[in-house]
Amino acid sequence: MDRSIGIKAVSVAALLLLFTFLAAANFVPKDQRVASAFWPDDGLRLGLDLRGGIHWVVGVELGEAITRELEFVRQTIEEQLDKKDVALAASTVEGAEVVLTLVSEDGRDTLEDVAVDTNVLTSSGGEGLSLRYRLTDDWTQDVRERTMSQVLEVLRRRIDDPQRGIPDSVVTRQGNDRVLVQIPGEQIDRERARSLLKSTGFLAFKIVEDSDVSEEALRARYPDGLGPDRAIVTQRDAETDLIVGAYLVPKVPNITGDYLEDARLQFDQQQRPIVEFRFSPAGGEIFGDLTASNIGNPLAIILDDNVYSAPNINGRITTRGQIEGTYTAEEAADLAVILRAGSLSVPVVNEEERTVGPGLGQDSIDSGARAAMIGLILVLAFAIAYYRLSGGFASIALMANLVLLVGLMSLFEATLTLPGIAGLVLTVGMAVDANVIIFERIREELRHGRAVRAAIATGFQKATWTVLDANLTTLFTAVILFEYGTGPIKGFAVTLSVGIVTSVFAALVVTRLLFQLYPGQRNVASLSI
Repeated sequence: MDRSIGIKAVSVAALLLLFTFLAAANFVPKDQRVASAFWPDDGLRLGLDLRGGIHWVVGVELGEAITRELEFVRQTIEEQLDKKDVALAASTVEGAEVVLTLVSEDGRDTLEDVAVDTNVLTSSGGEGLSLRYRLTDDWTQDVRERTMSQVLEVLRRRIDDPQRGIPDSVVTRQGNDRVLVQIPGEQIDRERARSLLKSTGFLAFKIVEDSDVSEEALRARYPDGLGPDRAIVTQRDAETDLIVGAYLVPKVPNITGDYLEDARLQFDQQQRPIVEFRFSPAGGEIFGDLTASNIGNPLAIILDDNVYSAPNINGRITTRGQIEGTYTAEEAADLAVILRAGSLSVPVVNEEERTVGPGLGQDSIDSGARAAMIGLILVLAFAIAYYRLSGGFASIALMANLVLLVGLMSLFEATLTLPGIAGLVLTVGMAVDANVIIFERIREELRHGRAVRAAIATGFQKATWTVLDANLTTLFTAVILFEYGTGPIKGFAVTLSVGIVTSVFAALVVTRLLFQLYPGQRNVASLSI
C-alpha cells in the first residue's frame, strides 16, 4: 500500500475516533462527564421542545417609547425657543401629541419654524395660542423599530449572560411589538428569570438632600411641598419588603448608568455580597467631580426608583465604586447582570406563559431516533442491494457522516430541537446522494471500457464538481433559513448545514479512501458496483 494512502487512512481513522468520542459523550450523564477529565463538560444541548422548559411571549409597551420621544422633542423645542426669546405659557405631552401654548401671537411663526426644523413633527391642529404636533409616520416607525431592537438586545444579554444567564435560551422578535422567550430546562427559577425580564434596569446616582425612616415622616418636614425639582425615593428590606428609609433627592439624576462599563458580584472584607461597578472614562470624570464636591453627603444608588444603598461619600471616586445592601449573593449577582446588560428603554409585560414538560420532549426524542434508525436501515439496505461492495463502502461513509455530524454539533455545543431532528433524518437520505452520483459516473466509465482503477479515478474526478454544486445550492438555502428564520427554523438550518458539510466530506474523502484501500493498486478484472 502506498505510504501516502496509509497516512491518509490513519488520519481519517483518528478523526473518526475523536468525533465518535465527542458523539458518545452525549449518552453519558453530565455529572459523570464533569467528574471525569476525559469527557467534555458540555456537548449537544436540547432545545425547549425536547428538554422541556418555559415559553414566554413578552409585550413591549411601545406607546411609552413614543411618549418619551415626544418629551425629548418638547424639551428641544423649549430650548430652541428660549434662544430666540420666544416664551411659552405651557408645554405638555398629551397622549401622542405635544401641546405648546404661546404667551402671545407674536411667537407663532417662530414656533412653527422650530417645529418644522425638527424634521420629526407634523402639525395636528390646535386652538388659539395652543398648537398641537405629533410625530411623523416615518419617525414613529423608526422609534418603534429602534425600541424593539434595544429591547431585544438587552433581553438577549440578560438571558444569555455568561455568568448568571440561562444557557440555550431563545430570545427573538415576534410580530411588531412582542418578544418570544424560550428557556429550556426542567428546573428553572421562574421568579429569578421573571425579574431579569421585567426590571427596566435604569440606574441613577443622586445626592441625598434629606432623609428619614419613612416617606410620611420626611414629607411632614415640608408642609409647603417638595418643589417641582425634587422627589422622595425609598429603600426596602430585601427579606421583608418593608420600607427602611426614605430619601429626598433631585428628580434629575446627577449621573446615570449610561456611563457604566461593567458590574460584577464581589465580597467585602466581612464576606458580604456587594456589586462592584466601573464607569467609562467620561463617566469617571463626571462621577469624580460629583463626589469631590459632595464629600460627607450621602449618595443614593437607585435602580428602577428603588434605593439599593445610600452610603456617605468619604472621598473622590472616579471610575470604580460599589453598591452595598442587605441582599443575598444571588440577588447581588442578578443585580450585576441587569446593570451589565443595560437598561430597557420601555417597560415589558409578560403576556403569555406556557410550560413544556420534559415527558413530551422525551417522546419526541424517541420518535425522532426511531425515524432516523428506520431511515438509516432502509438506506443501507438499498445501497448494499443495488451497489453491492461499493454500496458497502457508501454505508461505511454514511455511518462516518453521522458520527461526524453529531460529534461536530457536540464540539460547538449546538442546540438540538425537534426540527433539528428532522434535519438529521433528512441528512441520512441526502448523504447517499453524493455516492450515487459518483457510483453512476464510475459505472459509465466502466461501460465505456475503461479499466477499474482508471474508471474509479475518472469517476471521482468528474463527479466532484457535480457533488459540490448540488450541495452548495442546498447549503445556501440553509444559510438563508438560519439568517432569517426564528428559533425552530434555525435549529433545522444548523443541522442541515452541518449535515451537508459532513456528507460531502464522507463522500469525497471517506468513500474515496475505501476505494484506494480496495481495489487500490490491484489490477482487478471487475468492480462490484
